[in-house]
Amino acid sequence: MVMISERPAEAADRAVPGHWEGDLIVGKNGASAIGTLVERSTRYVLLLHLPHGRHAEAVRDAMTAAIQTLPVSLRRTLTWDQGREMVQHRQFTIDTGVEVYFCDPHSPWQRGSAENTNGLRRQDFPKGTALSGRDTAALQGAADGLNGRPRETLNWKKPCEKLAELIATTG
Repeated sequence: MVMISERPAEAADRAVPGHWEGDLIVGKNGASAIGTLVERSTRYVLLLHLPHGRHAEAVRDAMTAAIQTLPVSLRRTLTWDQGREMVQHRQFTIDTGVEVYFCDPHSPWQRGSAENTNGLRRQDFPKGTALSGRDTAALQGAADGLNGRPRETLNWKKPCEKLAELIATTG
């Protein structure tokens, strides 16, 4: 594991796009989960459908598929906690070119964007909810809601607008 202290400084100040944070939201009795990827500079959210569980291969496959929909310029780093779901992080890096960094133990605040997004996601997926019945369309609707919500931190722009600006200028 490469720790967050070794993550490039450009990821910390949010000035350079393409640095992501990730997490899982676990459903009722730990039986289901949804993955989250949030881009640090735009706050753009990708929700990961995990219909076959939250084991490492399923999470890696879902993250790889999601990240590969983005331009290469928006695929720099990913910061995650030290959960078992990330044991295949090296293969993820090989498949995508995205370097993975891990938070210090018991330090979720080191992924502040992901933690904030978790709170917002709980509006659609309250604690104790079974998540296994959520299909890709439902997750896309929830992601669209988050990405279409103006943010004060973005000067009242929407994450989808900020991401579109980046893609238009970087390709």
